[in-house]
Amino acid sequence: MPFYRAPVKDTLFVLEAVAGLYNQSHVPGFEAVSPDLVEAVLNEGGKFCAEVLAPLNLPGDQQGCTRHPDGSVTAPDGFKAAYKAFCDGGWGGLIASEHHGGQGLPYTIGAVMQEFIAASNMAFGMYPGLSEGAQAAIEVVGSPEQKAKWLPNMVQGRWTGTMNLTEPHCGTDLGLIRTRAEPNADGSYAITGTKIFISAGEHDLSENIIHLVLAKTPGAPDSVKGISLFIVPKFIVHDDGSLGARNAVSCGSIEHKMGIHGNATCVMNYDGATGYMLGEEMKGLAAMFIMMNAARLGVGIQGLAQADAAYQNAVEYAKGRLQGRSLTGPKNPEGKADPIIVHPDVRRMLMDARAFTEAMRALVLWGAIRVDLSRKAPDAAEREMADNLISLLTPVIKGYGTDRGYEVATNCQQVLGGHGYIAEWGMEQFVRDARIAMIYEGTNGIQALDLVGRKLGAKGGRGTQAWLSLVGSDLAAAAADDRLAFLTAPLGKALADVQAGIMWLLQNGMANPDNAGAGATAFMRMLGHAALGHMWLKMAMASQAALDAGTTDPDFHTAKLITARYFAARVLPETASLRAQLEAGADVVMALPEAMF
Repeated sequence: MPFYRAPVKDTLFVLEAVAGLYNQSHVPGFEAVSPDLVEAVLNEGGKFCAEVLAPLNLPGDQQGCTRHPDGSVTAPDGFKAAYKAFCDGGWGGLIASEHHGGQGLPYTIGAVMQEFIAASNMAFGMYPGLSEGAQAAIEVVGSPEQKAKWLPNMVQGRWTGTMNLTEPHCGTDLGLIRTRAEPNADGSYAITGTKIFISAGEHDLSENIIHLVLAKTPGAPDSVKGISLFIVPKFIVHDDGSLGARNAVSCGSIEHKMGIHGNATCVMNYDGATGYMLGEEMKGLAAMFIMMNAARLGVGIQGLAQADAAYQNAVEYAKGRLQGRSLTGPKNPEGKADPIIVHPDVRRMLMDARAFTEAMRALVLWGAIRVDLSRKAPDAAEREMADNLISLLTPVIKGYGTDRGYEVATNCQQVLGGHGYIAEWGMEQFVRDARIAMIYEGTNGIQALDLVGRKLGAKGGRGTQAWLSLVGSDLAAAAADDRLAFLTAPLGKALADVQAGIMWLLQNGMANPDNAGAGATAFMRMLGHAALGHMWLKMAMASQAALDAGTTDPDFHTAKLITARYFAARVLPETASLRAQLEAGADVVMALPEAMF
């Protein structure tokens, strides 16, 4: 049976030394955020995930969800009790506004809990996770009456939420949607259409499910400009907050899928269901992107989470599995074989995993602080700068983070050899669950195109220039310490490769858009490597300073420096080959005629 231990110690280090959590007291919502409070929240949250959610992960995957003849769905055994405990503990309202019954903590703390929850039980985490995104959309574009009607029960967890975008004939190209919204005399709308791939679309965990549905009103343009967003509850809600009749929305089937079996991924049928417009007519896509942007960061966190869960189990196995002898002589002379962790190729896979997960955690939480600042910083310039930075990095966190997360999960499965292929060890589930993160909320190819086609040049490239300047200034600050040269030199080269890649795209992408499309994934990976290198620089500087100051935990900080050295030597040099792939252009990709495929 696989296990999970929340990485509380590492997270506390990152929050203080890299993300700068305790330097934001000028920002509303951070006033009461103290190290003692954060440590208590993380310890309790980590304990809940390890003791309640993780034991349900494997059996929940094996049992899956059940759709009944009446269209109702039950989650795997134990999920309903775990969800009640989740709500009773206040975990669903951790970052929600106090006006609606939440605790009002920063988004950054919520991002930490997203990792812990997804690592312990990704399928379970998608029930409250989708709800959190729906709450965000209602909070931003809803009327005061809508906020008062829908949010308090959603924050408490009595009601959950979903997002309904995809239809059988359209995914990324939402302008093709056919779901219709016909106005009713009372100001509501009759919603008719079919949505697919709806996570947590139907289940028995909550009393009501609040669907946010994209649809087109009569006469709306047949494009993305004609899309509106609607609140469509599973049960009609009366003015006094009580639940009424079942709405004309039902689960037609549960998708048979590769992973996340414990989450009900539904085909949803709307047959004239009563809905209420959220935000302005034909402004639905902008409103839905409030959910989408939050979801993309959340999916990036899922990539990190599955990688870390797989890494923890691979390390445990590698320390205990005896097989063969070390190439440099026996390390377990009293036994017939050495533990496989002594073998360099096993170490390579484990070090790849460690170097990725620790730096990705830092990038996620550094980015989460930008989210908080973009929303709440008192100074407009600080808000704009934070928004520029997180806008640039969101496709990287989602696309690069889930690409690498899947690679790590697969390599950790490889550490277990044949046992990694056997379901009871749990490693193949981490691989299957990690795979969806590369696909939903915009495939990673779309993330790369978004990065290259939109984010690099957005607002005159201000986000790009700001990030390049930040990395450059941190490199300059570290240059005085020769002990960090092992990292500053390769990171400087990687940054130069990124800058050269940007210039190549500017010169060649405009002339032939296929050049940008063909090189987008290579560029995203290049930027991802450099972004993680930047995080390793911040961590290495902090750990070296701690060692110099006589830290009481020298092993922790020494391990940081050793892992940073591995990343610098084994990962950062890849930016050179990625740059070569980018600069190869579109001709080698597009030359083969379609008929020859």
